[in-house]
Amino acid sequence: MTNQPTTLHIGQDGKTRCFWVGDNQELTKYHDNEWGVPVADSKMLFEKVCLEGFQSGLSWLTILRKRHNFRQAFHQFNYAKIATYNEADVQRLLNNQSIVRHRGKILSVINNAKLASQMENNGELLATYFWKWEPSQNRTPDTTDEILISISKSDESIAMSKDLKKRGWSFIGPTTAYAFMESVGIINNHMQSCFLYPRIEQLRKQFHRP
Repeated sequence: MTNQPTTLHIGQDGKTRCFWVGDNQELTKYHDNEWGVPVADSKMLFEKVCLEGFQSGLSWLTILRKRHNFRQAFHQFNYAKIATYNEADVQRLLNNQSIVRHRGKILSVINNAKLASQMENNGELLATYFWKWEPSQNRTPDTTDEILISISKSDESIAMSKDLKKRGWSFIGPTTAYAFMESVGIINNHMQSCFLYPRIEQLRKQFHRP
């Protein structure tokens, strides 16, 4: 349709969604049921930050289609368990054709799991750490959805990335951190014209921050 914003997509059900969904059923289901819903569970947050790291250089659809396999391969992203992985586990993962077999990314998950475990052993809850980077005010632009599409990082995602790197984490640059924040509801980046924008806003208002 010639007059529709390029940042929006009208689904076959007539609902207006964020542009990246398209007509793909898997992306539609993910967008409608998960993307932007606030997450307080530390293990789920760790899973998402790891998967965002695996996405680097790939499409999210590729990762989404392999998510079940990732969960099986990485003990449901139990970071206390992953922290004990050894070289045999690395080889097991590199031989697993159902996941992304990138040695650097696999080693990054193990490294980050060890650091996440250390944080919690020192009394720093992982969920509390991630949510402390929530902007003090909603940073969705007040102008148009066209501006929102151009944003790939924020002051908070840059600060989070810098802090995590200082702690020794890897594969968590500002853009990856921003995508992570979007996906777990730390920010609401549904387009303002998306039918889910007000629902996510309401969920965030009701959400109990860890």
